Amino acid sequence: MQSSTLVPVKDIVFTDFEGGEAVLVDLNTTKYYQLNETGALIWRCLESGGSLEDIVSEMQSVYDVSREHALASVEKLLRSLESNKLVKRA
Repeated sequence: MQSSTLVPVKDIVFTDFEGGEAVLVDLNTTKYYQLNETGALIWRCLESGGSLEDIVSEMQSVYDVSREHALASVEKLLRSLESNKLVKRA
């Protein structure tokens, strides 16, 4: 994954639910995207301006996983978010 930072697109609404899951709504297309607990953590990090390394570190501390596992999970979701035009390169 390239080193440029990804940021949420302005017309995306993020709603956190109890239990850790969340929903993204694209106001332009009215499509909904469900995020599991890990995806919600990644999105919150993106909203706060976190870099890829910041997100990976947060994943490691919250879930006690290896850096490699966290990096693979984060990159996979970021590719999906980018392909769905929910985030853009800053």
